[in-house]
Amino acid sequence: MAGPPVVDYANTSARPSWRTLPEVLRRSLVVALGTEIRTAGPPVGSGFTGGFAAAVTLADGREVFVKAAPESLHAYRAYQREAEIVPQLPSAIRVPEIVATAHAADDETRWFAVISARIDGRMPGSPWTADDFAAVTATCETMASALTPSPLPGLKLFSAVVGDEVRVPEQVRSGDRPLPTGFQPWLEGAIPEFADLVSRYPVALAGDSATHNDLRPDNLLIDPAGRCWTVDWNWLALGPAWLDWAGLLPIAQHHGIDTAAAIRRSPLTADVPADDLDCFAAVIAAYMLSDLDAPPPRGCTPELRRHQRLYAWTFLDWLAARRGWC
Repeated sequence: MAGPPVVDYANTSARPSWRTLPEVLRRSLVVALGTEIRTAGPPVGSGFTGGFAAAVTLADGREVFVKAAPESLHAYRAYQREAEIVPQLPSAIRVPEIVATAHAADDETRWFAVISARIDGRMPGSPWTADDFAAVTATCETMASALTPSPLPGLKLFSAVVGDEVRVPEQVRSGDRPLPTGFQPWLEGAIPEFADLVSRYPVALAGDSATHNDLRPDNLLIDPAGRCWTVDWNWLALGPAWLDWAGLLPIAQHHGIDTAAAIRRSPLTADVPADDLDCFAAVIAAYMLSDLDAPPPRGCTPELRRHQRLYAWTFLDWLAARRGWC
């Protein structure tokens, strides 16, 4: 491969249309909302799952955003987790309000739906611009302040969420796994340092902040006023306050943003050891390399693997620039 894949995050999913949803679910939504549904828009193209997700106009004039999935899909649990978490978030965090939830079941399966306020917004990062990066950075700083220490009970440590999914570089170094193909030519020589960086994560990435832990361009919205909203709060974990923002830096740098200057300016990272930031980037790169060539999980599209390859490439590039690997 001559470079990373191009991923259009507005077209990565394969979602059902409104008319294909079971009647029992549609009636359950009407009951939960207290009004008939006038029209349903086309499903959004972002995300990697097969759950329903679309804007809906109600008979009383309101516009809401509906996400629904059957129990057989991962999205079923994710939507339940989002409905549980969002009402607990501090008011300083700009997130669409949960309007209602709905349960439904027929002879074959159970369904869950979460209905949120609809936000008129667009996804940043296609490509990243200085204005969008500034808006997202400000949002991450606000989130970090509001979520430190975590106001949410029962969150797992980031290290516990990661688990064994980051062992690729160590397995390559030990000879238990071949070098991933299609990546930068310098990767083989960087494997020892790559593995050493990953091994630091239980200490380097410890923290008492609640983190979104899945902050990608398709989980962000910029509204017409230039304000940034966050969505899809279902992967939270405890970690350092800078974790969410740092997870956006390599892809922003890939689009020409000067992340070195941003790191020095931001109160999130100005005093963070460089090795800790690099450890996080190495963990994400290693995580994305895991199962890279396997079929996507049930209910996910092949674009998930292309996303992984893009992120592995850009996070490795970010590390290479900082550590002289190329």
